[in-house]
Amino acid sequence: MLLIVLELIGLAVFAASGALAAVRARLDLFGVVVLGLTTALGGGILRDVLLGIHPPTSLTTWTYLVVPVGAALGVFGFHPQVAKLRRAVLLADAIGLGLFTVSGTATALNTGVPAYTACLIGMTAGIGGGALRDLLLREIPLVLRREIYALAALAGAVVVVVGAKAGWSAALVAVVGATIVTAVRLIALWRQWNAPVARGLER
Repeated sequence: MLLIVLELIGLAVFAASGALAAVRARLDLFGVVVLGLTTALGGGILRDVLLGIHPPTSLTTWTYLVVPVGAALGVFGFHPQVAKLRRAVLLADAIGLGLFTVSGTATALNTGVPAYTACLIGMTAGIGGGALRDLLLREIPLVLRREIYALAALAGAVVVVVGAKAGWSAALVAVVGATIVTAVRLIALWRQWNAPVARGLER
C-alpha cells in the first residue's frame, strides 16, 4: 500500500511536469496529455520491463492512468498559474524523483534481484520518464546534462537498499530515501552544482 501511494503521488507530480513542458512547447491538448502520461509512466514501464513484469503495472491498473491524465488536464487548463510557480514546480519534480526512485528500488528488491541491480533499476525508474519527455521534445535529456539529477536518484537508491538490508521498516526506508534524493536535487539546484564536463572544447 505504501508503494502504491508513493507511486500515485509521483505520477501526479511527473505528469504535471511533463504537461507544463508540453504547454511551453505549444503542443495541443492531446500532445499535452501524451507527454504528461509519458513523463509519469515512462520510468515505471522501464522498471517493469527490466524486471520482467508483463504487462507493466501502470498499464493494468486504471488509477495509474487516470491520475496522470487528470494532472495533465489540470496543467493545460491552469498553465498560467502553474508557470508562475517555478520554484514549486522544481520542488515537485525533485519530490517526484525521490518517490519514483524509492518505489522503483523497493519494487526491484521485492523481486529478489541483487542489491546493485536494485540500485540501477531504482535510478532508472526515477529518471526514465523525464528522459523520454526530453527526447520527445527534441532536447538533450536532463540526466545527460551537467545538472545533478541521476546521481541524486542513485544516492537515494543506495540508501533504500542499505536500509532494507539493515532491517529498517518500509516506511522509514521510504521516507529517508525520498528525503535524500529530494534534498540532494534541491541543494544541487540552489548551489548550482554540476557534474564535470570535458574541458578545452570549442564554443
